[in-house]
Amino acid sequence: MDNNKFTFSKKEKLCSRKVISMLFENGKSFNSEPFRVLWMKSNNELPFPAQTAISAGKKSFPRAVTRNRIKRLVREVWRLNKNELYRQLNQMSTQVYIMILYTGTEVPEYGKLETQMKNLVRKFSLHLNASPKNN
Repeated sequence: MDNNKFTFSKKEKLCSRKVISMLFENGKSFNSEPFRVLWMKSNNELPFPAQTAISAGKKSFPRAVTRNRIKRLVREVWRLNKNELYRQLNQMSTQVYIMILYTGTEVPEYGKLETQMKNLVRKFSLHLNASPKNN
């Protein structure tokens, strides 16, 4: 596994309905406009430091075409900016599940979204450091 590659492979994607429902029930969360992030530490051995799912709400964006465009944009900025977080997770020997929910009300511009994703990664790093080690 080479963390310097800017990829978002199948093994990095969070697909398990069981884990996603656990995230919503027991996960920690924070807001970093226009995102809401749910996360929890993994007890299982994962192939990557994090498994991530991305979602856009049907209530805010009733047309599937719009939701898919937003998710595509968010996946792209995540793919390019996740390595900083992965580096920190590797240093801490921690693995996490992450659910990124887009909570904005309009389709974002790529440049603005990238800035917001960098803020999200920084904020997530702070939450990881504040989190107890044994959790």
